[in-house]
Amino acid sequence: MVSTKNISKITSSMKMVSAAKLKGDENRLFAARPFNKWTHAICGEPKLIEDATFDELPQKTLVVPMTSDKGLCGGVNSYITKSAKIVAAAAAKSGKEVDFVIVGDKGRGQMRRFFAERIKRTATDVVSPGTFSLAAALASEVAAAGATDYGAVMIIYNSYVNPAIYKQTYKLIKPLSGEGEDEPMMEYEFEPETKSEILADLYEYTLTSQLYDSFMDGAASEQASRMAAMENATKNANEMIQSLTLRYNRARQARITTELIEIISGASALED
Repeated sequence: MVSTKNISKITSSMKMVSAAKLKGDENRLFAARPFNKWTHAICGEPKLIEDATFDELPQKTLVVPMTSDKGLCGGVNSYITKSAKIVAAAAAKSGKEVDFVIVGDKGRGQMRRFFAERIKRTATDVVSPGTFSLAAALASEVAAAGATDYGAVMIIYNSYVNPAIYKQTYKLIKPLSGEGEDEPMMEYEFEPETKSEILADLYEYTLTSQLYDSFMDGAASEQASRMAAMENATKNANEMIQSLTLRYNRARQARITTELIEIISGASALED
């Protein structure tokens, strides 16, 4: 009973800490979203995993699952792992290939059991709250895995809706290269005229911006999920305390009754 009460105090405190952190993550997320809207014109709108058919996947795709380094946050990391499995299965069914660059220790631990040979790089010990510099470092990790050798980079992350809801979403970022009819951004004029160099820099910046936005979404979803998980853990601990208290009182009453019966029986034997 004492240990369960201590657990209840710990989980209740963790819930309050997560609630405080969630407010900060929400503010950072809502501030970051407007600065990433420009990428929608280049990469398209983010799409939900549950509604996707993945027909737009190229022959080779580099998948970047965004997970966390810490646990005790419900299924926030497991959902990303399941989504990565769905993408891999859909690609294999179409005869396409996927490799992985995993962000977060929890995702690495879960996915290396299934895709150990496909994991190109991992990024762990990611410090939160995230910054744009951190996103740039993550983009460098993705680039070091040979991002330009793939037809697209897919970022899988938890999109924050509200403290009770987050949805698994993905973004598909294709290289800004091509010739003829496939040449991107034909309607724009470039200064200087070295368009290929500008597009390479723009692609790197686009990837960084998308990773930053995804990281902010994932951080808010993680705190919301941890807050809910700790609330449920506190509720379960309190229910267990009530159950243990009832069992303890019943055992104590049974022992007192037994002792009273023994005393009465002994007194009766002395009278006889």
